[in-house]
Order: sequence, then structure tokens, then C-alpha cells
Amino acid sequence: MNLKKDFFYELPKNLIAQEPIAKRDASRLMHLCRNTGAISHKKFTDILSLLHPGDCIVINDSKVIPARLYGKNKNGGKVEMLLHNRISENTWSVLVKPGRKARFGSQLFFGKRKLVATVREIIEDGLRVVSFEYEGEFEKLLDEIGEMPLPHYIEAKQEDNSRYNTVYAEHNGSVAAPTAGLHFTSEILNELQSRGIKIARVTLHVGIGTFRPVKTDDITQHHMHSEYCRIGSHAADLINETKKSDSRVIAIGTTSCRTIESRADENGFVSPGAGETNIFIYPGYKFKILDGLLTNFHLPESTLIMLVSAFAGREATLRAYREAVKNEYRFFSYGDCMAIL
Repeated sequence: MNLKKDFFYELPKNLIAQEPIAKRDASRLMHLCRNTGAISHKKFTDILSLLHPGDCIVINDSKVIPARLYGKNKNGGKVEMLLHNRISENTWSVLVKPGRKARFGSQLFFGKRKLVATVREIIEDGLRVVSFEYEGEFEKLLDEIGEMPLPHYIEAKQEDNSRYNTVYAEHNGSVAAPTAGLHFTSEILNELQSRGIKIARVTLHVGIGTFRPVKTDDITQHHMHSEYCRIGSHAADLINETKKSDSRVIAIGTTSCRTIESRADENGFVSPGAGETNIFIYPGYKFKILDGLLTNFHLPESTLIMLVSAFAGREATLRAYREAVKNEYRFFSYGDCMAIL
């Protein structure tokens, strides 16, 4: 049960969504009943009928930045850099390929030398700590010379950067999208609120751990990268009020789930605050807050399918995935979604 191979499933390559669907809310939605294991096939707009007055959905309002940079070292050799975590205003931990061109003290140049990175430290898993030199605003420079860090399985060129962000994205910092939220429109969010469904906004900046495969056969030996997360006092109040009233707290995506579970106490309430989390949720985990989960379909043997299996049960999860393959759902970041309620 704790072996990586226990979370494998067969997926035809043609089911990996290469681009976003024309309309955000036109995606398909599989409903997996957590209590009975029953599966039904719906449209995403049917989320309105699956949620009830008094429920609270938890959304991750982190915004994906153009975190992938292509440049050269001093000898003209090509390098690729992926921003990971902001340490201070001009200092980041980053992933550089090839690593041999990013030795301690070396300089890397991006955007015709508009951005210069100096390697200050070499840390584990190929990460580097670099300091940046530039003129103007860093975020505007990223918009000019950076690219959206699409996952390796998306081969199509990104035409509209906004489609790799949610409509409620606000705080810059992620290098991958909280993809379950990509299906929502402002109209659906407004309709949910008008029906008495609360919306709690939290922040988890998705790091490069999203791209990291589980390399150990025993999944309990896998270590997650730390990611910044935050729950404000208003969001904490909404979540705690919902728990007190015996209504449901439903995470929109695995990142929202990890955020609230990271800030939860043993009594099933969350506390406001911010910090790093490396919580790894796999079968056997005892959920403190979560009552429901909306999530996309994830890679075989990934930490994300392990989290879903912890909540829905491994056998029910893999059965739902086989059903999704059979019915030709679209998979991964730009794909369809599943509601476990």
C-alpha cells in the first residue's frame, strides 16, 4: 500500500490535454461519491448542484509567474533556469539546466543581459541560490523575458498566459498552476456566493516539487520540497464557522487541501498564519479539515494521486481513473476534473 507502483495506471498519450478548452467552465466533471464509491458523469457547471448552502470552498489565489528563463553563461553556452522560491527581494532558489554551467560564483545572463544571475550557493537536488541584478521592476522584466513554466507533458506552445492562471489569481509566486481552479469563471463564483456558499481564499505558492517524480519505491521515504502557504484571519474564520455548523469544507485542488491541513489542529480547526509547508499526504493520513475535494486527474505514481487516494481510498481512486480513461476524459493540467463529495 505504501509502494509507488500501487499508484500506477495506464494512460494513452492522446488523453493528455495539450491546450485549455475554449471555455473554462465547459470541461467535464466526474462525481465520485466518497461514501458509496458511485461514479457519475457531469459537466463542470453541475458543480452548482453538488454544492449546498453553508458549504465553504477553499481556493488557492496564488498566481503563476513567467518563471522559466532561457539565457547563456559567460562562454555563450545555453542555460535554462526555473525560479523556485524567493528568499529575499533579489535572491531566489532556482533550478538550472545544465547544472555544470552554474557553478559557485558563475554568472548567467538573460534577456540580452537585462537580467544577470550570480550563483551564490549550490544546494540539494540540483537547486542553486542566485542573486539577481537588473534595472526596473523584477516582475515587469519577467513578463518581458520569461515564459510560463508549463509542465513537460504539454508540448503545445502557450498562446494566452492568462489561461494558465485562475480567474482569481492574485499573489505572484507559483511556478505551476493550481489547476482545479482553472475551470471556474467569475460568473460561477458569483452564483455560488448568491446560493449561500462561502469562498475562503488561501495562498500556496506551487513550487518545483510539482514536477518532481517520486523516486523511492517506498513512498514514505519521499520528501516534499517546502512551499510557502498562508491563511488569513478572514479565511480561517470562514472555515472554522463552517466546521462548527457541521457544513462541508471543500478544497478546490490539492494545494488548497495541503494548505488547510498544514494549518489545522487536532480539533479540526485552522489557525491563521503563514510559513513553509512540506506536508506529504498519502493513504493512512487522517484528515482534520477536509470534507470534499475538487481536483484534476493527475500523473501516475505522483504525490498528487497519492493525496487523492488518501481522501477517496486507493481502490476507488484507481477505479475512477480507469473509468475516466474509458470515457476519454482529458487529463492533467488542462484537463477535466473530478469532485469527491
